[in-house]
Amino acid sequence: MATAFSEGDAGRVNMGFIAAIVAVATIGGFMFGYDSGVINGTQKGLEAAFDLGKLGIGVNVGAILIGSSIGAFSAGRLADRIGRRSVMMLSAALFLFSALLAGAASTSAIFIFARIIGGLGVGAASVISPVYISEVTPAAVRGRLSSVQQVMIITGLTGAFVANFALARYAGGSTADFWLGFSAWRWMFWLQAIPALVYLLALLIIPESPRYLVAKGQDDRAHAVLTRLFGRAEADRKVGEIRASLAGDHHRPKLSDLIDRGSGKIRPIVWAGIGLAVFQQLVGINVVFYYGATLWEAVGFSEDYALQTNILSGVLSIGACLFTIFTVDKIGRKPLLLVGSAGMAVTLAVVAWAFSTAVTDAAGAVSLPGNNGVIALVAANLYVIFFNASWGPVMWVMLGEMFPNQIRGSGLAVSGFAQWIANAAISVSFPALAVSPGLAVTYTGYAIFAAISFFFVRAMVHETRGRELEDMVG
Repeated sequence: MATAFSEGDAGRVNMGFIAAIVAVATIGGFMFGYDSGVINGTQKGLEAAFDLGKLGIGVNVGAILIGSSIGAFSAGRLADRIGRRSVMMLSAALFLFSALLAGAASTSAIFIFARIIGGLGVGAASVISPVYISEVTPAAVRGRLSSVQQVMIITGLTGAFVANFALARYAGGSTADFWLGFSAWRWMFWLQAIPALVYLLALLIIPESPRYLVAKGQDDRAHAVLTRLFGRAEADRKVGEIRASLAGDHHRPKLSDLIDRGSGKIRPIVWAGIGLAVFQQLVGINVVFYYGATLWEAVGFSEDYALQTNILSGVLSIGACLFTIFTVDKIGRKPLLLVGSAGMAVTLAVVAWAFSTAVTDAAGAVSLPGNNGVIALVAANLYVIFFNASWGPVMWVMLGEMFPNQIRGSGLAVSGFAQWIANAAISVSFPALAVSPGLAVTYTGYAIFAAISFFFVRAMVHETRGRELEDMVG
């Protein structure tokens, strides 16, 4: 039976090397966030350039999610075949290509294609980065280091918000001409090429996952990586444990592993993973990330102020993720999820109430009366804080560690696919739902899902804090 690292063991861990590896791997999280957030400030440009209606905007915004669902489903299996690092490098190349093509798109069809390509990278990075991090870090600090992924996702989102705001402010609006005569919204996409290239180059310096290497029969290479990470004595032990955890079943993972051979049913741990993935999206968080500017303009904010509000939400999100980094390995994953569910349910309900009071004047301008605009803004940002202190990072931490070695790739494939399908359902439907039945009813629905997620966690989710990956069962 594997045991968690003691403090004495941890003293021999090469934390500097581990930190460097995690820093490179989580650039994928930054790209995930940037690629998701850049669309937030470009919707006026897309609408004007491609003559789009509400449905068209939803399709163009949601196109990334088609690719993301495919990328997430394929990445786990692909990573079992060619390696974790190779999949991350492929993701980086997709990010780079998508950024250049999306900014240059002359038609909606080309833009949608570019965003689907970018989505393949987002989906792959979203599931492989947490797996890679969990496979190269000691159990005692695995949750803390895995949580860095969410910090980088939010940093990427915030970076996109800041870049969008700066470009729109300097150019005089997102649709105004900017450098070389191209509209500012196109430069919002092109700037993404810089971090994508950095990510691709940085991946060249990190090693492959030792657990993948053992699964491929490359024990010597795995031992070399583990020795550099944890020291020779620990490497000797870990190679044997990884080998034993795989030999108990078979070496080549496949989707059928997700079915329990005794009962013939899908393993409960798989349902738990799917549930975590889906509920993270059903609470509506990506409405804030994808449509934040549009959302606040819909209730009377100017474009400039709406973009500034996005930046505020991003900064608060980073702060909330930092809180999780310092607590997830102390108080555990499940308590954070429960508190997050309760907090989101309450704050979303307040946002729904505030939006229900919206009024329209004779000129057709929409606003929230009295202090209701402030109440909506405060409640929405508290909701963002609750999400990013709980479900944001913890869901990815758990998906990266909760599955046994044999089914980790396959479990992540189906969970990641479910996550992005739920993301697509929420994101593509929002523009139409915001018009009818309206923001108040839509946010009430998100609040209900947040409340249901509380009871789901209580019933289905088991704590993984401090457990070695070789000890995971399900």
